[in-house]
Amino acid sequence: MAVKKKTSAGAVPVPVLTPRALGRATLDRQLLLRRTAMSAKDAVTHLVGLQAQNTKPPYYQLLARLHGFRPAELSALMESREVVRIVSLRSTIHTHTADDALTLRPLVQAARDRELGIFRKGLTGVDLDRLRELSRAYVEETPRTPKEIRTRLLTEWPEADPQALSTAARCLLPLVQVTPRGLWGVSGGVALTTVEHWLGRSAGSAPDIEDAALRYLGAFGPASVKDMQTWAGLTRLKEVFERLRPRLVTFRDEHGVELFDLPDAPRPAEDTPAPPRFLPEFDNVLLGHADRTRVIPAPLRGLNGVGNQTYGSVLVDGFFAAVWRLDTPRDAPAAVTVQEVRPLTAAERDALAKEAAGLIAAMTPATEHDVRFGRFVDLGR
Repeated sequence: MAVKKKTSAGAVPVPVLTPRALGRATLDRQLLLRRTAMSAKDAVTHLVGLQAQNTKPPYYQLLARLHGFRPAELSALMESREVVRIVSLRSTIHTHTADDALTLRPLVQAARDRELGIFRKGLTGVDLDRLRELSRAYVEETPRTPKEIRTRLLTEWPEADPQALSTAARCLLPLVQVTPRGLWGVSGGVALTTVEHWLGRSAGSAPDIEDAALRYLGAFGPASVKDMQTWAGLTRLKEVFERLRPRLVTFRDEHGVELFDLPDAPRPAEDTPAPPRFLPEFDNVLLGHADRTRVIPAPLRGLNGVGNQTYGSVLVDGFFAAVWRLDTPRDAPAAVTVQEVRPLTAAERDALAKEAAGLIAAMTPATEHDVRFGRFVDLGR
């Protein structure tokens, strides 16, 4: 709900957005209030990439958002090199369109340079310019595994820390994971080459940071400066939003934090229905803000993850309410296990059972399935 914050006499009241109102706005931008007929490629563009630390989550992210999505659509885009897997935002692997892979990586290069600084002790005596060019020539000759890259660099700098050497190559070069890695239903280890070599064209210049901020708001807004900094892994973006202020509208959250948004972006009423959704680990909507209470209620924070590994998350009425997993044993029906972090009603369970049936039909060859509910415990992942 947007309420007017009291101000001094003559000042224009600033609307205050509740977590529920923020959640509905973000779910709409994230294509989670209703499935859309948008193509997989257009969705990846709109969402400014898909978190892809593991290989399957991008497929489940699109399944939750697109009408009629099937894994073969994204897999075909990867095979044709229209989308790629590359380290970008937050120093994590994302699935980006080819165009975004070529330009967003330069945008976050400063963050990769800061990351490299953590490993300086292990790189004593290492000429980073030579490391960059030697690594580029090596991976462009043929895609190489991380172990192969470490081994090659150790022949040049045998006293350096092996992990620091491979991290330096990853930070200094825009390396993509080549197929078959990431294809649906196909196993494949990590092999790397440069994005320019894989796509057959040079990297573009980094996009204007203001344009990147507008894209972020279009997919994640309304949002604070800190929200975008968390999403991108960048710092010092306050000046960017100050330059954009005349083109934006502003709100406050319940704690008084200023939020920016596009004037014409959708901000649905907070009582807008939000259908249940099964989200994979590391879904965009769970990681796109510093303050995640618009999707994860404060009392439940941390229950959708253990350390750096999160469970699949279930959204009910727009908020995190359970964790889930899919099992596909050869000699038994496929099963979705839902473990509740807050009690679900009978109607909510029925809606989730229907959503789970669609998930199994789209993502598995199973002809029979089961949906199991229980209280939250460690799923052993």
